[in-house]
Parts: sequence; C-alpha cells; structure tokens
Amino acid sequence: MILAGDIGGTKTILALYDIGDNVLNLHAIQEFASAEFSSLIAVLTAFEKEIGKQDIEVACFGIAGPIIDGACQTTNLAWNVTTKELQKYLDIEKLHLLNDLEATAYGMLFLQEDEFISLNPNGLTCKANRAVIAAGTGLGEGILFYDGQRYHPSATEGGHCDFAPQTPQQDALLLWLRKTYPEHVSVERILSGAGIVALYEFLAQSHFAPEPIEIKSSSKDADKAPLISQCALKDKDPLCLETLRLFVEIYGAEAGNLALKSMSRGGVYIGGGIASKILDFMCDGSFMKSFTCKGRFKEILNNMEVKISLNPQTALLGAANFAYHLLRSR
Repeated sequence: MILAGDIGGTKTILALYDIGDNVLNLHAIQEFASAEFSSLIAVLTAFEKEIGKQDIEVACFGIAGPIIDGACQTTNLAWNVTTKELQKYLDIEKLHLLNDLEATAYGMLFLQEDEFISLNPNGLTCKANRAVIAAGTGLGEGILFYDGQRYHPSATEGGHCDFAPQTPQQDALLLWLRKTYPEHVSVERILSGAGIVALYEFLAQSHFAPEPIEIKSSSKDADKAPLISQCALKDKDPLCLETLRLFVEIYGAEAGNLALKSMSRGGVYIGGGIASKILDFMCDGSFMKSFTCKGRFKEILNNMEVKISLNPQTALLGAANFAYHLLRSR
C-alpha cells in the first residue's frame, strides 16, 4: 500500500493506493483543514482512525515549504515535519518529502490532455525543460528538468522573489505594498489568495471604483478573496473586475520570468487553486500578453506551450507516483 499526501496551508489531503497491474488504484482519500491540527502526525492519526490500520510500504508527502535535510518548516502553517519522525510513526523506511511544487510538477506528467486548458495557440510541443507555477494559499514555482530521457522535478522558492512592476499602475502598487512590507515585497504578496485581497484594497484606496456592498459589509474576519471573484464573475463589479485583471496581468509576467529562468521550452504548467476558478480571466489573452512581453525573448516565449491543470489533486498524484517510483527502485 502507498500513502501519499498533499500538505498545504489551507488543507491537507491524504490518500492510500494499492497497486494492480502496475497501476495505482485509489483505496481511500480524505481532506482535512490543516489549521485544525497541531502537526502532520496529528492528521495521520485522524486519518487512521477513519480508515483503520493499513499495511503501508512506502509514503511520500508534498509539503508547502522548503525541504532541507529531510525536514520542513511549513511556510504558511506552524508545522515542523521531519522524515525521521514520520518514518518512526509509520514504521517504514521508504518515505520521502517533496516540496509541494515538486509534487505538483511531477503530477503534471501523469495528467491526460483533457485535464488541461491551453492558453497559447502558438505553443509547440518540445522535449525540454518545463516550468510549473501555482498560485493558491501562497505562490509556488518549480521546474521539471529534462535530461534527454526523463523529467526530474526540482523545487524552488521563486514565489518569494521580488515583485517587479511593469506598468505605472504596478509601480503605484509596489509603493503601496512597501508601506506594509518595507524591507521586501515578494511576488507571493500579490499572487495568492491574500494577494487578491491586497490588490482589491489597493484599488479601493486608490478610488478606482466604489466597493460593492457585499464586500464592504462583510465581517472583518471573512475571507474576501472568493467574494471578490464572485462579484467579478457574476456581478461584473468594476472594482472586482479590475482586481482580477491586474492579478492575471502580474501572474502572466511572473510565469514568463520563471520560463526564462528555467528555459522551459517544453512548456509552462499552471496549477494551484486560483487559475481554474477564474478561467474567463486567464483565457482572455491578458495572461499571454504579459507572459510574452519580454523584449528580445518574446518569440521564444510565444512558442512555448502554456497550460492550466484542471485536476485539483495534481500534487497528490505526483506524490503517489513518486512513492511508486521509490517502491519499484527497491
């Protein structure tokens, strides 16, 4: 039996798979609210209570945070996860921790074509490096390095690199964000759920348009990001429409930055929980316009495949298949 997990700041998904005819078959899956637990082991304990004790041979977890020497202090969650502690708890030797974008990147290799939406009609299929970018609770970036025969997932913490404005409006946004983050404004402060709210507040305080009553009257503790998306997609509210337009514009530019840094001629995959929820904005051409706006390298970027994953369990799929690879390598 294979145990796989997708560990995020908002939710944790655990799944068990058995193997039949060299194919992974889902045996059990459950989702947990990460903030309700003190540790990953606490979540594993709850999972075991629900499904019973299982004979696990190998485990792999994709975790939102940097993996250093088999340990991870999660970025948006107060958990410290270590390989040794998990090996002891599960009583297994074959256990691996992946950065969540490593898991997402690896999972992209196992999706079917109908699980993607293409953003670039000019994209050319090519066996070369691929890049993965995923905005959700935070901003993840990863690389699939191609060695000439197979792809190898590689983690980065590129989401914490500096935000680089490209327009006068974005210049003003950077100055506004510096009031809150005077030492460092990372691109994750914009390309995330919290970033959508920040963009909305920036535009509201800039008097771009009046705030819709649904959001203005919402409680202080309410998660405004889904409300903003709803007011944009359903109500066509001007302030919320501009919020998502600006979000997509900056998202495309950052995806283009990652594509250049990784020379991802094999394409760019977009994951995370946000893109699939705002497909109308992602597909209207503004993402690709910003993506390709790289001066002398515009033509190279214009020829790259750019695809959105519609499978919300891509990271889990990547962790499961990585665990299967570990099992076969024994």
